[in-house]
Amino acid sequence: MKKSFIENMFGKMMPRGSRKLKMSRMNMLGAGSKMIRGIMKKKGISSLEELITSARDHGVRLVACQMSMDVMGIRKEELIEGVELGGVATFIGAGETSDISLFI
Repeated sequence: MKKSFIENMFGKMMPRGSRKLKMSRMNMLGAGSKMIRGIMKKKGISSLEELITSARDHGVRLVACQMSMDVMGIRKEELIEGVELGGVATFIGAGETSDISLFI
């Protein structure tokens, strides 16, 4: 898809899927994330991918901020499947009727 120079630069900085996310502040060129994933596996903790699947199975709504996406040039097609688009009003509205709301 066609993007401006700035949108392309933001795209290059963004991780390509949950496996590319930094799992630790001590990333050390990816070694920190591998260590964290290894420890999680050793202790029987579900992986990030399993947690996302579990959350969806239990009815958790994943909402991406449209304004932030516009600023960074991210398109809906680039998000993981099942993510809704919304704004501040969507987030506040969902927060009033739910037990927990997380903004990440």
